[in-house]
Parts: sequence; C-alpha cells; structure tokens
Amino acid sequence: MRTNGDENEPRREQAAMGAGTVKRIGVIGVGEIARAIVTGLCEGAVAPPEVFLSPRGARTAAQLSARYEGVRVCGGNQEVVDRSDVVVIAVRGQDRHQALSGLRVDGGKLVVSVMAGVGADDLRQALGTDAPVVRAIPLPAVRERRSVTVTCPSHPVVDSLFERLGGALPVADEAAFNVFSALTGTLTAHYAYLATLASWAAGHGVAADQADAYVRGLFEGVGRSLSDGTRSLDQLAADHETPGGSNERIRTTWFGPAGSASLATALDGLLADLQRP
Repeated sequence: MRTNGDENEPRREQAAMGAGTVKRIGVIGVGEIARAIVTGLCEGAVAPPEVFLSPRGARTAAQLSARYEGVRVCGGNQEVVDRSDVVVIAVRGQDRHQALSGLRVDGGKLVVSVMAGVGADDLRQALGTDAPVVRAIPLPAVRERRSVTVTCPSHPVVDSLFERLGGALPVADEAAFNVFSALTGTLTAHYAYLATLASWAAGHGVAADQADAYVRGLFEGVGRSLSDGTRSLDQLAADHETPGGSNERIRTTWFGPAGSASLATALDGLLADLQRP
C-alpha cells in the first residue's frame, strides 16, 4: 500500500499507470464520489479505461462525458451493467432498491459498492446475483490520486484499481470495514472546527479573509506532517506541544477526557447504525 501522504512519487507517474487490468468500468449513481473516481482514472492517464455512466446524476454524467473521450452516458442502468466488466454502485443506500430494481447482473461481473451501511450480502440479495461484491470507501481526494481507499474483502482487480487512485487498504471483514466507514463521518466536523477558528478570529477584529487564509495555512502544515509514518499520532501531538504552553492548554481545557469520551460515544452510535442490517 502507498499512503496518501507520499509526496515523493510524481502524480504524472501515477497517471501513466492507467487503471491496471480494468478496461471497462460502469458507474450507477453519478454523484460527487463517482465524479472523483472517474476524474482520478481519466485525468492525465495514458491508457484510461472505458467508463459507462448511468443517466442518474445526469448533469455530472454529461460533464464527465464531455470532458473525457472514453466516458459515455448510457440510456439506463442495465446498459451500464451489460457494457462493463466492473460495476460500481454509487447510489445512496436508501435509494438502492429503487435504483437497482430489475437489474440483471450475471456472475461474470465484479460489483464494487461504495454505499455506506449496506452489507455485501444485502446488495447481492438486492441484485439477485452470485457475482463477487467488494465494498470500498473512496474519498473525494481520489480525484487527485492522493487518498487511500479501504476495501473489503481484498480482491486483486479492485485493490489494483484503487492503488491507481492513491492506495488500497484491504481489511479482512465487514466489522473492521464499518469501523473505517465510521471514521469518515468525522470529515465535515473537522472543516467545521476550522471554520469556527476563523470565525473566532474574525470576531476579535481580524479581517475575515486573513483569518481564513491563516487557518488554512496552519492546518495544511499539519496535514503535511501526517506523511511522516515513523511517528505515531500521539507522538506528533507531543512534538507540537510544549509543557505548560498554548497547545497543551487548549488540548487539556477544550479537548480533555470528557471531549474524547463524547467523540467516542458519537462514533459508537454511528458504528451501531452502520452495522444494523
């Protein structure tokens, strides 16, 4: 696995890899994650796969088709399946029964589900197929080929596909997969935290644009430090903290044991929902 923080491998080298052995990919449900996957596979790639998009998410599908030569919008979901070797299911979980109703997927296809909270057996039953189903958690940064994607179970074709998009992290079972899925639920809380910092600074007389620029720069630096896999996350925190200093003060007064416990409780609740049949 190559981590998303590996700054030493040029993106043009990644693009030259193409999409491995995958030649024809279909996508049902063309939202932001689908857009990111297609962009990562096609942007600057020497030998991108053929991509067949469902009409669901028509505006995004049309934009991708206009931008990339090998991307086509199909007349319906069945055409997507029929034209593809690998079928990515990217509809919202609550919409799956309506979107997939009547779809015929033979056992020779490979199905990749990026739906949160929908187990592989549940999807296989909904499709009425014995085709292999692999779950995956691609994040928006796959468009830049800089995001590790968790997969379950490990499958050589799927893992190779996501290696080209920033890295694959196969896990052994869906219990572990759901834990990783729960972790992705913290992303917008992080952005909201940064927005709160900028808003606080603006409330104390700093120009809003300056506060925004400073907070972005501050945490871009933090993000770069995460590429150092030789130091644990706890060690990184300690290395940025002086005993009795400002960072220690905010950590212990704002995000002390009570804050940690509250976050763990919220994650436990989300995980329970993701595990519910």
